[in-house]
Amino acid sequence: MRKASLLSVWACLPALGACNRHQSTLAPFGEQADQVLSITIVLVVGAVVLALGLALLMRHAIRAPEGRLTHKGGMKMVLWLGGIGPSILLLALLLYALPAMRPRPVADADLRIGVDGEQFWWRVRYAPPGGAVVEAANELRLPVGRTVELSLRSPDVIHSFWVPGLAGKMDMIPGRTNRLVVRATKAGTYRGVCAEFCGLGHALMAFDVVAMEHAAFERWLTAQARPATVTASPGARLFARYGCSGCHSVRGVGPAAKIGPDLTHFGSRPTLAAGILPMTHANIARFVREPGKTKPGVQMPAFPQMSAAEADQIASYLQGLK
Repeated sequence: MRKASLLSVWACLPALGACNRHQSTLAPFGEQADQVLSITIVLVVGAVVLALGLALLMRHAIRAPEGRLTHKGGMKMVLWLGGIGPSILLLALLLYALPAMRPRPVADADLRIGVDGEQFWWRVRYAPPGGAVVEAANELRLPVGRTVELSLRSPDVIHSFWVPGLAGKMDMIPGRTNRLVVRATKAGTYRGVCAEFCGLGHALMAFDVVAMEHAAFERWLTAQARPATVTASPGARLFARYGCSGCHSVRGVGPAAKIGPDLTHFGSRPTLAAGILPMTHANIARFVREPGKTKPGVQMPAFPQMSAAEADQIASYLQGLK
């Protein structure tokens, strides 16, 4: 009884995995992930056919009456059912899967997005044809039905870019630019992660992937290209006094800084700290004062001298950057 229950649990695992719609290889929203899922299903069916064939062969060899199977007949069975048959099946599976390894074409009019994996967050740069480069962080937006070339880099250690429902994993190696060509097929909000251990905050290095209809994406990109609308406030003054502008850029306010994430439209993002916290006032204030408690190993310094009231004012300023 216990053995049957365990087998039932194992049989249900693929179905349970498919219940995760925002981060699952079984719920694709990109052409490449859909192709990978189709190949996986075909390969699993092929493996099941081989396993059943082997089981039937073993059953026949064990249960055949004595004398029915001669040495010559046995050798023919081994040759055809144990050698030639499986080889033909494996060759067919190989030929079916090989086209997926071809590089996907990219045209000059296609969108190019640069993604840098850092400890422990994501820098994202949109380079639309004929338009200005727009920098964001910890969120990747894609137009549905349009080919996008992702340029993947790392300035520090090896990371791995993985959006299970969009495409396969691709490593981000210091000193090298790897390219991943993707095409989203379904609008929605999904999740990506770093799939290579990169330090203490590795497990807390996620990001949102928002696939949008083409017109909505163009409107969003146009809005992101505008500088921040900032009014004088105590939070803005504290942001400058504590030196936050030395690491973080807010376009339209002071000089550009490239050390930390761009905060120009920070308040419009759904999550904080690379996809691990909801964008709430309390979370922002806590992360500003003590980022290491939320994300161990983060390179952003803590501000123990900052009062809770000051952190609240900075959080209010950051929430207003939309």
